[in-house]
Amino acid sequence: MKNKTIAILENRAGEQLADLVRKYGGTPFSAPALAEIPDIDPVLIAQLLKDWQSNIPDVFIFQTGVGVKAMFATTDALGMTEQLLQTLASSVVAVRGTKPTAALRSRKVRIDLLASEPYTTTEVLITLDTLLLTGKHVVVQRYGDTNWELQRALEARGAHVTEITTYRWSLPENTKPMIDLMDALDADAIDVVCFTSASQVNNLFTVAQQLGRKEALQAGLNRSLVASIGPVCTMALTKVGVGVDIEPSPPKLGPFIDAINNNLSSSVSAIE
Repeated sequence: MKNKTIAILENRAGEQLADLVRKYGGTPFSAPALAEIPDIDPVLIAQLLKDWQSNIPDVFIFQTGVGVKAMFATTDALGMTEQLLQTLASSVVAVRGTKPTAALRSRKVRIDLLASEPYTTTEVLITLDTLLLTGKHVVVQRYGDTNWELQRALEARGAHVTEITTYRWSLPENTKPMIDLMDALDADAIDVVCFTSASQVNNLFTVAQQLGRKEALQAGLNRSLVASIGPVCTMALTKVGVGVDIEPSPPKLGPFIDAINNNLSSSVSAIE
């Protein structure tokens, strides 16, 4: 990664990624393409918890650590965390990945079903294959957008789905860093572009479309190396006509940076 410029579209873990790039001798180029907006309704949460006292949901599905923490922060403020814990103790708790797992275990929540790597909706649904969901009430902790693939699959299995919104994804207020990235790609000044969510792809191309730069962005990305954190992100890039050169296994930040560094090292060795 030495002497290479690595574009980072991550917001929340952007500095962590930048530090890893610097560790390998690279130069990070920050272009946050995603903002997380708190979007949890305490009144709705309070009403749901009261309803669940007499009508306990059969299954809870937690998808993100941020969402779990936001939900518990809300119940803490309401003084209703014990009610939530009692409800979870009487239900099947399914979890999508390591971050929601850690957040739940910090609250001593029993986890019944844990999706395997790479923690996509496919693995969540495979985990749920052990359950008969016909007529069952399933509560899904939403992440930035509704997971329509999961919701439709649950409904197809006969489940009644309640979605809890904890935060939503949006375009950053300041889109100039994204425009600067497009300029840098046009000038072939970026060696690798790191995508860590499908929403980053969608937001970057939304801004490009608004500026009449969609085709130029697509061409610029395809001239550089494109790194995708995992299958869902890769699918989003494929849909907009961008090839993916690097995808780590497992889909975590450490292996992600290692895979990028290994790819660049291999390219240098091949040239030499």
